[in-house]
Amino acid sequence: MPGKLVLVTGGARSGKSEFAEKYVLHYGAKCAYIATAEILDDEMAERVRLHQARRPRTRWINFEAPYNAHEVMAKAVKEAGAVLFDCLTLYMSNLLYGKNAPQGTTEQKAQFVKAEIAKLIDAARAGAKPVVFVTNEVGAGIVPENAMAREYRDIAGWVNQQVADAADSVFYCVAGQAVDMKKLAFKFEEEN
Repeated sequence: MPGKLVLVTGGARSGKSEFAEKYVLHYGAKCAYIATAEILDDEMAERVRLHQARRPRTRWINFEAPYNAHEVMAKAVKEAGAVLFDCLTLYMSNLLYGKNAPQGTTEQKAQFVKAEIAKLIDAARAGAKPVVFVTNEVGAGIVPENAMAREYRDIAGWVNQQVADAADSVFYCVAGQAVDMKKLAFKFEEEN
């Protein structure tokens, strides 16, 4: 489906990436995988290796986008039949805590991140190809103990809502099972 945007969310090891990979493969013989991870330690290197082992090189074109993801997205939608962006919350971490990290209040940081995500959504839509975004659901647990973790959780929740609002479909993964949330979501009648 040209131009379709999909959001896949869930907790750690919920099956969201595997579901997203299968979903994207239905739309293109050659699919783009946009990875947002910066490999900073052995544990992250192993996670990346496991993800890559699932994806045959004959079907996937890999892109790296720890920053400036909208520019990478613009290129990926030109080169592939469908695009998988994995993942939004890791990309958000790069924006918040990496090079050129915004300063100021939580609201100011959220505005910065949401503006970057808006550019990413625009680039995805402009490509007129199916694009699947993977994200983590970080707000379903206990309230984090420290201010930085609470700020991250709040901004991740706002970003997930932003992308979900723009998406045509939203899937929530639990124990390897994906539920179509937009089909189940309550819709308010439009007010006049």
